[in-house]
Amino acid sequence: MTDPQSFLSTARQVITDEAQALESLAEGLDDRFAQAVDLILNTKGRVIVSGIGKSGHIGHKIAATLASTGTPAYFVHPAEASHGDLGMLSEGDVVLAISNSGEAPELANLLAFTRRFSIPLIGLSSRMDSTLMKNADVHLQIPARGEACGFGMVPSISTTLTLAMGDALAIALMKYRDFRPENFREFHPGGKLGARLSKVSDLMHAGDALPLITADTPMSEALIEISQKGFGVVGVTGADGSLAGIITDGDLRRNMDGLLDLNAEQVMTANPTTITADSLAEEAVAVMNQRKITCLFVTDEATKSSAQGLLHIHDCLRVGLG
Repeated sequence: MTDPQSFLSTARQVITDEAQALESLAEGLDDRFAQAVDLILNTKGRVIVSGIGKSGHIGHKIAATLASTGTPAYFVHPAEASHGDLGMLSEGDVVLAISNSGEAPELANLLAFTRRFSIPLIGLSSRMDSTLMKNADVHLQIPARGEACGFGMVPSISTTLTLAMGDALAIALMKYRDFRPENFREFHPGGKLGARLSKVSDLMHAGDALPLITADTPMSEALIEISQKGFGVVGVTGADGSLAGIITDGDLRRNMDGLLDLNAEQVMTANPTTITADSLAEEAVAVMNQRKITCLFVTDEATKSSAQGLLHIHDCLRVGLG
């Protein structure tokens, strides 16, 4: 018979041990972390991340996080480096080498290469007396807290600390570079994250697709425009070309009696809710949900000028928002 409580107890202990180690890491950060940030900020090339085994897996993630947040980086496998990939390193790069023990033999040729060609080396290890840290120009030390398995064999606490140090480094660099959501979107155009970072301008309908009429348009013609454009609404422009109002199905129902004897201005809802083209589409969805509406006209920022586009809730749902 399995013992669920025993499993839960073990899981909680692992997470507690790792959380305590993370607190120790945060408390132990010092000027060496700032030196690593400065070194990367001042490099003209890329950050080359390297490590073997579990450190290599973490290194892949660190390189990916750096690259996606404005710091050019890629991962070089240390064994492949010894068979030609050292040619991927060049003057102006900086190397981030990862090894919990600091004694991974696979890193030897990479370390020697950085020393031979004066390529700055950041070491990330738990042992300051290790070969890696003795060769490094800047040191990122993680606490030596053993592993969660209890006998120091299963990389767990050490990999969690290494990952956290990499995240801290990437986000510190990101904040210094003032890397914003719009910058982040450039590196994440696909998937759920890309959808969240889409701008209204990416999804809106524009040009001839816009359902627009003038204020004096007879409702018989307004109904045709609504039907032909297929959004269920029509925008009403004023004499100066600005968006004066909108006609929705609700406006039509409220004016059913004698509807065809009226013009657009008499039926429309004035001063409709709008959004700007550079707003995030996620923000537009929030507005539509709050207002319980299905579309928004897109206008110049805060001016209520002529309509630039129309965003429908279906456009947002299609890319995974909503």
